[in-house]
Amino acid sequence: MPFPRFDRKKLILKPLAERVHDADLSVMIHPNDPVEPFEHPHLRTISERMIQARKDGRSVILMMGAHVIKSGLGPLIVDLIKRGLVSHVATNGAGAIHDFEFALIGKSTESVARYVQTGEFGLWRETGRLNEAAVAAQQDGIGLGEAVGRMIDEEEFPHRDISVFAAGYRFHIPVTVHVAIGQDITHEHPSFDGAAHGAASYTDFLIFTEGINNLEGGVFLNFGTAVMGPEVYLKALSMARNAAHQEGRTIKRFTTAVFDLLDLGGDTTHEAPKDDPRYYFRPYKTILVRTVADGGESFYVKGDHRQTLPALYHLLDGVTT
Repeated sequence: MPFPRFDRKKLILKPLAERVHDADLSVMIHPNDPVEPFEHPHLRTISERMIQARKDGRSVILMMGAHVIKSGLGPLIVDLIKRGLVSHVATNGAGAIHDFEFALIGKSTESVARYVQTGEFGLWRETGRLNEAAVAAQQDGIGLGEAVGRMIDEEEFPHRDISVFAAGYRFHIPVTVHVAIGQDITHEHPSFDGAAHGAASYTDFLIFTEGINNLEGGVFLNFGTAVMGPEVYLKALSMARNAAHQEGRTIKRFTTAVFDLLDLGGDTTHEAPKDDPRYYFRPYKTILVRTVADGGESFYVKGDHRQTLPALYHLLDGVTT
């Protein structure tokens, strides 16, 4: 006998208009907005490597957690996409949710503490339309990210100009979504189709891996994703190196950079010992050490995303590739 399953038909969905939002368009940082000064000795080198990589036709991949979108940094990433300074953007399911909600209503982010007490957390009708995008992606043989960007752009969401996904769709830059089932609010909805999400997100993984296949001489940036980012990158790099080896190529001379809040100490080029808690911080051992050990170079930039990403962005002012 199969185990009993929860009946999603019992759920009541409410409109986003009834939700109290913790973020609105006032959090957005646009290209010409004044920003808090932030300096770091590695930022100029990273920006120069990005420019050179794009001039050489190599990958510049921006992997990020949802907090980057939630913090209002979408407009800067949109501009980087427009100017060809990133060749690929990757995020998790929550990144797609925040981008979608901002594009649709100019607001996002709910209080977990408030709404989980009443059983309303995540159960908002309009956000569930992302599940339609997953089904459409599976039917059309495209990735989840492209389907989300297509929906936002073609349906002319009111704030689509700040949408990273819509920009990727318009400028033919992959924006991929790497989903962990059960992790996102849209997975609560009766409309959620696990098979469609699995297929669409796996297509995105293969698109991401093809970007990694072009990483020799390129740049991989990891903004605030401590598990999804390094783990997806690690598997994709192994696949790409396997194929490259058979073709007589190498993927080893590239630049990686991690942007996060933890204090990792002065030397991030050597792996921390197993009795050191830093050993279990995957961006450190995976992105900064292990995957660049045979010819690459890595950098760590400690700081809030609303400081670090704008600082990097402004070092790229005036550059178009």
